[in-house]
Parts: sequence; structure tokens; C-alpha cells
Amino acid sequence: MNNWISRRHTALMGLAVLGTAAILFASAAPTLADDVVLKVYTALEEEQLPIYKEAFEKANPGINIEWQRDSTGVISARLLAEKDNRQADIVWGLAATSMMVLDKEGMLESYRPAGFDQIKDDFKDLRSGWPTWVGMDAWASAICFNTVEAEKLGLPKPTSWKDLTNPVYKDQIVMPNPGSSGTGFLTVSAWLQLFGDKGGWSYMTALHDNVKTYLHSGSKPCKAVGAGEYPIGISFAYPGVKLINDGAPVEVILPTEGIGWDMEATAIMKGTKQLTAAQKLADFAASADANKLYNASYQVLARKDVAATLPANYPADEDKLMISPNNFYEMADRRQAILDEWQRSFGSKDAPK
Repeated sequence: MNNWISRRHTALMGLAVLGTAAILFASAAPTLADDVVLKVYTALEEEQLPIYKEAFEKANPGINIEWQRDSTGVISARLLAEKDNRQADIVWGLAATSMMVLDKEGMLESYRPAGFDQIKDDFKDLRSGWPTWVGMDAWASAICFNTVEAEKLGLPKPTSWKDLTNPVYKDQIVMPNPGSSGTGFLTVSAWLQLFGDKGGWSYMTALHDNVKTYLHSGSKPCKAVGAGEYPIGISFAYPGVKLINDGAPVEVILPTEGIGWDMEATAIMKGTKQLTAAQKLADFAASADANKLYNASYQVLARKDVAATLPANYPADEDKLMISPNNFYEMADRRQAILDEWQRSFGSKDAPK
């Protein structure tokens, strides 16, 4: 009997130790109830953020997005400044040309998301079998034109980039600073490719005479036009289309010479402590469901298996006017030199930040 009691006591002590260890392990390890906070840097438009966040979090319970949002130039500069002390886990919605700069600095994690084979080649980082960024959709430069304000001032409707150098438009145009805005940079990049380096800088000099100020966001020029502050803004189609749908007297014009464009893209930051969660977001960002969300704002999508529809009042044939080829890697390599030259030449008209 005593031996049985002794053996029973020993077994119970063992179970107690195991139970204590299990409790300690459970308290240290994450459970399904623990929320993962994913720090996501983005240049997406403000109104898109809650829609994308809700869709991702619904598909991935337990992972919560914490946004850090600003214009393309500001977010790109912040990421570079944090190179040795990275705060972002992943970037969702930043210009591919900015991603190329980050990649060159060795800041991006190689990852091929689920469904990668359904991504169009133009939206892939194809330099190796394992991409560091993947495109989502394309946005392109456009002119926003306030018909009411233009009529008051007796201004004709422009149809081309060259039209904007007409002296009749002096002080009537706003555009984005390319150092602050991805839209500004893709537009400047297009002018240098359409007109050549010499012709492109000459064009920008002539345009500068008619520009009232350079704003620090790609959508702000169009929004300022919609508010009646200026008759003409160089911007991109989405904010103009939104203004039209909201009843503003705005037209979105695609210049006949061709339009610059870039891709919104997704990339995981190398060294993230939330790699699994970041990979889930990269998978979602490349998915058909996400591309359908992008289609509410943009006409040209990354997925081959998602048939894009034309959003209401979106200008037709944007894809036919997008410059091709678009030398993304060359422009990314020259980015800082182009921005430095542009700022020296035209920065005197910058709006306050």
C-alpha cells in the first residue's frame, strides 16, 4: 500500500510539474486570441484605406493593420531614413519605382505570393525567380480641368501636354512636386521619355512659366481644381473621376502625346518580426479579390484572370495612351539625379509643406 501511495504521489507531482510548464508555455506563446499588429506603410488614397483594411482583416482574423500613410515621396524617404531601424513590416501601395530604390538598398524580402502565375509580366519584378515586389494596379498622369472656372477666365480646353505651354494659361496650372509625389515623378519621367532629355527639360521650363505652384501630393492638384481654386491641375485620373461622380464640374483629360504611368506595388520589408503575417498580406494584395477592389479606382489591373471594368466616368483608352516601353529601372536609377535637377530648376514655386 505504501509503495502504491508513493508511486501515486510521484505521478501526481509529475502531472503538476507538467501542468505548470503547460501554463507557463501557454502564457508565453501567442494564441489564436492574440492579435498580430502589422505595420503597413502606404501611399494609397485615404478613402481606400478602410476598405482594404476591412477586406484583409475579414479574410485573415487575428491580423490587424496599422497604417502609416503619406504621399509617395514622403513614405519613400521615411523608409530610406529607417533603413537601419526599420519600423514597417510591409509596404502595400507604393510606386514600383520607389520599390526599386528600396530593393537596390537591400531592404526588401524576396517572396513569391500565392497566385503569382496570374500576375501580368509587366507587374512583376522579373530579375530573378523570387520577386521582391509585386504590382497591384497602374495609375497614370492626367489633366483635371474645371469647366466652370475655365469658362469664367475664357480658357480653352487643353488636349495635349504641349497645349499647357500656351501663354494663355499663365498662373492657371498646378502640378505635383515629383520629389513629394509619385504622380509628379511618373509625369516628369514620361516627359523625359516622350520628348527626350533635352526636349523634356525644355518642355518643363516652358510649362513652369504657366505653373502657379507645385503641391506636395499627386491628388491635391485635382482636388484644388475641383474646389475651384485653379482651372487646371496635372494629376491622375482617380481623384478627377471621384470629383465628377460627386458632382464637381471637372473633366479628366488624357493628353494625346501619351501619359506616364507607374504601378502600385506590395513588398515585404526585410527583417520584419511579423514575416508570416506579412506574407499573408502579400498573398492577399496579389489576389483576385484584392484586384477587384483596386478596380473601383483604376482601370488597369495586375491580374490576368480579373476582367477590369471601366469605373463610372473613367476616361476610356487609358491603357492605349500609357507610354510603352516605360523604362522603370532606368528611371529608378536616375530618380535622385532627376529630382535634384528638377528642384534646382523649378523648386522656387513649391507650395509650403
